[in-house]
Amino acid sequence: MINFIKFIFLIFLLNSCSLSDGGGFWTKEENLKDELLNFKPLFKKNEKSLNEFNKNFQFLLNKDDLKINKNSKNDNNDGYVLFEAKFEKIQKYNFSKIENFHQLETNLIFNNGNLIFFDNKGSILKFDQNSKLKWKINNYSKSEKKLGPLISMTHNNKQLFVSDNLSKIYSINLNDGKVIWSKKNPIPFNSLIKFFDDKIFVVDTNNNLNCFSTKDGNLIWQHKTEKSFINSSKKLSILIKNNIVIFSNSLGDITAIDVKTGSLLWQKFTQNSEIFEDIMTLKMSNLIINDDSIYFSNNKNQFYSIDFNTGITNWIQKINSNVKPAIIGNFIFTISIEGNFFIIEKNKGNILRITNIFDKINKKKNDNIFPTGFVFNFQNLFVSTNIGKLLVVEIKTGKVKNILKIDKNTISRPIVQNQNMYLIKDNSIVRFN
Repeated sequence: MINFIKFIFLIFLLNSCSLSDGGGFWTKEENLKDELLNFKPLFKKNEKSLNEFNKNFQFLLNKDDLKINKNSKNDNNDGYVLFEAKFEKIQKYNFSKIENFHQLETNLIFNNGNLIFFDNKGSILKFDQNSKLKWKINNYSKSEKKLGPLISMTHNNKQLFVSDNLSKIYSINLNDGKVIWSKKNPIPFNSLIKFFDDKIFVVDTNNNLNCFSTKDGNLIWQHKTEKSFINSSKKLSILIKNNIVIFSNSLGDITAIDVKTGSLLWQKFTQNSEIFEDIMTLKMSNLIINDDSIYFSNNKNQFYSIDFNTGITNWIQKINSNVKPAIIGNFIFTISIEGNFFIIEKNKGNILRITNIFDKINKKKNDNIFPTGFVFNFQNLFVSTNIGKLLVVEIKTGKVKNILKIDKNTISRPIVQNQNMYLIKDNSIVRFN
């Protein structure tokens, strides 16, 4: 508990940023400077990391497996991107600092070449591909704006659907930015929001999965799971396949529900601990699905593969990670909290290689460094961190090729669209190519 309080206190102290301008407009493009790898090694030449395994194994991806997943909105497996990684120009949009930024999941919406995101007061903004503001809407009262709503968004072709941690759920017309309907839920929401057919799915802080109508926001059905006495500090995850919606709750349970009726299909319990601190500090990765298996991990040294149809465990590996994994072909990629890059055989859970990607970072004594997410192209893994650095890691060797200094504080998981990479900070969005 003491360490947890210290960590929160440290987050409040680290409020300066290296790329921040005042403003609220996209800046002009600037050249991006990188940090060359001129650091002292973490280990001496005669020492080896106990966490590394088979690190000299060179891994090559099969080009036939390298396809963009067009269903990533529902199955969450969106690790592979088309990005040439030139990192030549940088541009940013600035806004006032978002409090509790560490609880925010990467949440940018791309629609017909337009970019949609929100600021610290809950204003939702739509920019065209030339960074020109098309509309701005705020659906909050003065008192609500002061609370700094944390927003989750999804969309179809015509509507943007929004939920937040202040109990609101509403719909916006994508063309003109006008609110179509707005509802107040009895309980705040604490998950990413998902859209499927004519339904919206979101989990509240009582661990209830709520199904709302896209037409008017009315509640269609609700499925309750065991209520926790403490909320998760990380957004809960939802995925959808074959008319089945699967979600995690703050206790580590995974539940499968029939989309149409809201009836229970199966439930998986992953945590047996009754220790208060264990439950309070649990952080799970987002769920992803590939073929007929669901994959996820947590900060309790557990990486799960479970059967999509039954919830039965396929295998468990000892990997300490709460970032979303990614799957290409027969292989899983993930990064542990300690900075170990894992390549895992998908079907059996065998670990093929572990390499330490934090060994080139110039660490200070009190630095608590961990990854916040990653994406990858054919050659490289792009890993964001809580100390504002983006690591470019060669997949073939597992070695760090370059380190880009984006900020001093937490940066979000990278998002790639049209050969641009976006990173969210607590006071701006950074775009570079």
